Amino acid sequence: MNFSQFRKKIPQITSNRLGGINAQFKLAPELRKRYDTDKISANNPKVAAVLALFYPNKNNETSFLLTERASYKGAHSSQVSFPGGKKEVRDKNLQQTAVRESFEEVGIQPNKVNIVRELTTVYIPPSNFLATPFLGFSEETPLFLTNYEVAKTIEVLVTDLLNDTSISTVSINNSYMNNVEVPCFKLNNHIVWGATAMMLAEIKELLQ
Repeated sequence: MNFSQFRKKIPQITSNRLGGINAQFKLAPELRKRYDTDKISANNPKVAAVLALFYPNKNNETSFLLTERASYKGAHSSQVSFPGGKKEVRDKNLQQTAVRESFEEVGIQPNKVNIVRELTTVYIPPSNFLATPFLGFSEETPLFLTNYEVAKTIEVLVTDLLNDTSISTVSINNSYMNNVEVPCFKLNNHIVWGATAMMLAEIKELLQ
């Protein structure tokens, strides 16, 4: 999909009904499905926001940004995610959180980001975060400058996301899962699962 085709889709992306939890659960681990609204609320989750940024690559093909988190002693070490993070007191709203965090983590200039819409919030049990994704675009390829939280940036073609062969399963073994099969996207030789895969499942429905 070239970028002009993506731009023409923006009114449709803005007005289409979100797939919500039904779309997200197509790529959700069983662990996540155990949490209903009441259980999530009882956990008093921390609030965060992320940015799903779409832009033209050097060949004018529509791409979006993922990041590989740096290795650290925490629940999401080295996982693939959208840039984003916890809401701070200085943030007026969650949209500002998503844009600010994206600037801090990967150097995306706030004045280059055009927010299209807010997507469905995703609860992340291992870290007890409630993360709200924002879908946006840039008219040009950003110059990415990563900070210590990011090991590297990952550029993914929208056509790869829309290709059903990108959906698979993988066995996860970490501090809170012991060889558990989870649904995932395989994009650019990276495994994308958990909250980010749930967000991408909803985005995929919007773009189709």
